[in-house]
Amino acid sequence: MLTGTASIDELSAHISTLESFDTPGVSLRDVEVLQSLFEIRIGGRQACLPSGLHPTNPPTFIFQFWNCPDSEWGPFRLAQGRVGCRSGLRPRGLVQGCVCDNAAAVNALRTRWGLPARLGDVTFLRRYDAVTATARVDGVLVAALTARDAEPLGPDDVAYTTSVALAETPRGRRLVQIDTDLHVERAERVKPTLEAFDAPGWVHASVQPYHAVSASIAVATIDIRPLRFVSKADELAFSGTESVGGH
Repeated sequence: MLTGTASIDELSAHISTLESFDTPGVSLRDVEVLQSLFEIRIGGRQACLPSGLHPTNPPTFIFQFWNCPDSEWGPFRLAQGRVGCRSGLRPRGLVQGCVCDNAAAVNALRTRWGLPARLGDVTFLRRYDAVTATARVDGVLVAALTARDAEPLGPDDVAYTTSVALAETPRGRRLVQIDTDLHVERAERVKPTLEAFDAPGWVHASVQPYHAVSASIAVATIDIRPLRFVSKADELAFSGTESVGGH
């Protein structure tokens, strides 16, 4: 059984501090979501995950961009980089890179849900023939994605896995489960091209996306739910999962 080999310290460069497990949920409406799945090189399969998570086979990396026109923090754009994995038997995405262009949203995402959010520049431009999205941190381009040739999909044809993020919590350093429900109104399949990627500036250095598997663009309501579970990053989910909230 394969498990990650990264030390906790390796994955803690941008770790957040979760102030409390008792955080209310939030609903974001009319959000444009661009998601693309890439295979990564086999050398990063275990090297980019802690020992409490299992890699996928083939190993994968997920880019997810949000264009949120309004929220309790104001409008914002968000870019996430997630390593595909399993926690026990359940599919998950370990959020290693997270850039947002709204300081209030960055603070909320870090302190309420434990995401490793950093303030930066994020663009999200949808034209009739293509969608382009970029993320910059301290002026450095860490991700750029272009998606073309949109074809209609049904709202139920797209799915998004639950995220986890390594954070300091009231119980110590834990993987925080971030339940995010996306209620899709319309969706399209697109063909992605990765224009730029800077792993050391954003995620674990072993992450090397090289083969585009799939991508979609959707308009959805996103519900970020109250916290329910955390798990120990160096212990398998079967024994290391802890309940922290209501179900």
